[in-house]
Amino acid sequence: MTATPPDPDPQRTPGLEPGGGVRPGDTPPESGQTSGLSHHEPAPPKATTTRIVIALILLLAVLVAAMLLTQAFLLV
Repeated sequence: MTATPPDPDPQRTPGLEPGGGVRPGDTPPESGQTSGLSHHEPAPPKATTTRIVIALILLLAVLVAAMLLTQAFLLV
């Protein structure tokens, strides 16, 4: 099934002069607008990126805990 063209048929459009122009003061017929997205949507983060971030946070937490425990044992 074919879609109808977005532009009106010049033979059946009122107000058009021969050659497709419009008379002074007339508004030209509206054309169909086809447009895409204005910008590309970013891809969602991959699961491996999330796992790496969680692993780094856990590593940092373990290092801070080890530092605090070391300081506590040195003060005793």
